[in-house]
Amino acid sequence: MRLPVNQTVALSILIAAGACGLAFAKEAAPPASIGPAADYPVVVGEPYKVEGTTWTPADQLNYDAVGYAAVDADGLSGLSGAHKTLPLPSYVEVTSLDTGRTIVVRLVQRGPMHNQTLIGLSPAAATQLGIEPADRAAVRIRRVNPPEVERAQLRSGLRAPERMDTPEPLLKVLRRKLAEQSPLLPPPSIPPAMPTSAPVAEVPARPVAKPSTKAPSLAFVDAALEPSAAPSQPASAIKPKPTASAKAPATSAPPPARAGKGDTIVQVAAFSAQDRAQRVAAQLGGSVSRAGSYWRVRLGPFSRGEATAALEKAKAAGYSDARIQRAD
Repeated sequence: MRLPVNQTVALSILIAAGACGLAFAKEAAPPASIGPAADYPVVVGEPYKVEGTTWTPADQLNYDAVGYAAVDADGLSGLSGAHKTLPLPSYVEVTSLDTGRTIVVRLVQRGPMHNQTLIGLSPAAATQLGIEPADRAAVRIRRVNPPEVERAQLRSGLRAPERMDTPEPLLKVLRRKLAEQSPLLPPPSIPPAMPTSAPVAEVPARPVAKPSTKAPSLAFVDAALEPSAAPSQPASAIKPKPTASAKAPATSAPPPARAGKGDTIVQVAAFSAQDRAQRVAAQLGGSVSRAGSYWRVRLGPFSRGEATAALEKAKAAGYSDARIQRAD
């Protein structure tokens, strides 16, 4: 026997059940701060200055640069970083040029607020990459678009999976790129694929001898033709050879004096372009010599104590691969 059902009561029960279900769904829904919406809005920002240099933020999708990373505990937590130009937030791969280890970090603030460092890493990110708190490490920074699951891990302060280690042949190319691009300063108002060097005084061009002379009048022209005759002084100190019409001295001139006393020099860097080597030599007060297809920039010769001070000067200018060696 079926009992009569009060339709009004049944409808009330259904409405109450629906309301409870809706309330449960609202409680179970994750807050917006941990979902994809936490990556928006993306902030680019206006140009600003660091130590007198203008940096211009830009939404540069193909950003791929080498520079130096340091631990920055000021406002950074989890697996995060600070960058001068990339949008906030955005994601980058950071590769150690010493080990090839590659991690992913989330950029959340501007910095570092000094020009010689490309990226600041939170303590946890630095530990994952293998950087000690007081160290400054050579790195490659490449902007990436990781999958949402990795974004969520980084937003929550967790590690995203490490990438495959960069092979040694590519690391050598990246180290050479870093050695040839110092100091780390950007051109004004242009987001750098890699910040270029600061303006330095160009070596003034000297007039070439007339065609009637028997040989070119500049010593560095001879050096380009004869690698063994590379000058031992800065390009700015080289003087033209006397032409055929000039009065020659009674005795041959002695070889040019060395820049200092001692048998030790500082090898700063080697460049494939002579004009770039000359600019760096003029900047540091060094000399240019040719070695095969490369042009070497050297400081000295010095005593051992003087060479140590000169090495620090070269490294402070951004040439981390500079080294002390015996003069040729």
